[in-house]
Amino acid sequence: MTSTSHPRDLRTELESLTTEAFRPELADIDRLPTLDIARLMNGEDATVAGAVAARLPEIAAAIDAVAERMARGGRLVYAGAGTAGRLGILDASECPPTFNTDPSRVVGLIAGGPDAVVTSVEGAEDSRDLARADLDALAPTPDDTVVGISASGRTPYAIGAVEYARARGCLTIGLACNPGSPLATAADHGIEIVVGPELLTGSTRLKSGTAQKLVLNMLSTITMIRLGKTYGNLMVDVRASNDKLRARSHRIVALATGAAEEDIERALTATDGEVKNAILALLADVDGPTAARLLEESDGHLRAALKACRR
Repeated sequence: MTSTSHPRDLRTELESLTTEAFRPELADIDRLPTLDIARLMNGEDATVAGAVAARLPEIAAAIDAVAERMARGGRLVYAGAGTAGRLGILDASECPPTFNTDPSRVVGLIAGGPDAVVTSVEGAEDSRDLARADLDALAPTPDDTVVGISASGRTPYAIGAVEYARARGCLTIGLACNPGSPLATAADHGIEIVVGPELLTGSTRLKSGTAQKLVLNMLSTITMIRLGKTYGNLMVDVRASNDKLRARSHRIVALATGAAEEDIERALTATDGEVKNAILALLADVDGPTAARLLEESDGHLRAALKACRR
């Protein structure tokens, strides 16, 4: 069902949102020198990290819940409209090359479908039914997590995704930038990063978008750390799909092991370029198949595999 709010009611609702507030002190911003405008924007952006810091306990609790489900094979699904949807798709698309995840494990849904990534799809964000249909195509299970993303916290598509996912037993997270938002209320974990009014009235691709990006970085990155996709602060599950990443793979093995260059090349060859396997082969002095077996037995956690070798 598409939203049928009366235009006057919608205007009143928007006027009550922090993200839509008008700042009269900036009414003459277009008359300022470019450097002054840049300084104003930079000063605004500098406040975003503090707003995120105020919600770290809620973010951490959500991450632990996500990691628990993903360890059982669940998926992480982002759902949003406009900028929020694009940020979810961006975060999802960066997980396979960074953490060697299957593309189906972290998924981004945007109101209006793939075309909406680059063009505006009229009315798509106002449809709860569209969100339900998009999610239904994924056949969600209780091991999955659905993150609704909306700066206003009132976008029907994001709320519809969370409501449908929760009804299917999924873990749900509502990421918004207004206090007391319907989206956060609808979710198991509500995360509200209140960054205040934007430099340009209602342009939530600015501070709100930055805040959402920072939180999504945490959700995916720390979840992957919890899943054993890193060793210390090294991306040991990186997929060497181009020359730069092949060079990075070699460097990661070198940093983790301190081994000689020829030994690193030999280990990477013996493990079909798998960085994590190569590190284990070098540190535990085992062959490629043994490294693969030990990592499988430790659910891909390199530290656990190393500990098992030392017993």
